[in-house]
Amino acid sequence: VLAEGRNVSVNGAAVPEGRPYLHKGLGVTWPGDWVAVASSLGVRVAWDRHLAVTVTVEPELRGGTWGLCGTYTDDPADDFVLPDGDIAAIAAAFGNAWKVP
Repeated sequence: VLAEGRNVSVNGAAVPEGRPYLHKGLGVTWPGDWVAVASSLGVRVAWDRHLAVTVTVEPELRGGTWGLCGTYTDDPADDFVLPDGDIAAIAAAFGNAWKVP
């Protein structure tokens, strides 16, 4: 999923603003001024299309995640987990490690 301003696309196909999208366990909705992406895996990401992002994870995934929110154990020491399992010392290193072309 790629979201840039008011434009959202899934695998390169545009999702018209305001129109719900559901395909193979991935859903895109438009709650108010936000755009939200939910997967059947139990993860939901909502973005205000400016700066605010919220990530919601189902309790069943506790201890089974990696990345910005760590392993979802309420231990800030494991936040900023890199793809190789190490911990990034600074936010910029974390972001750069997870970038995709």
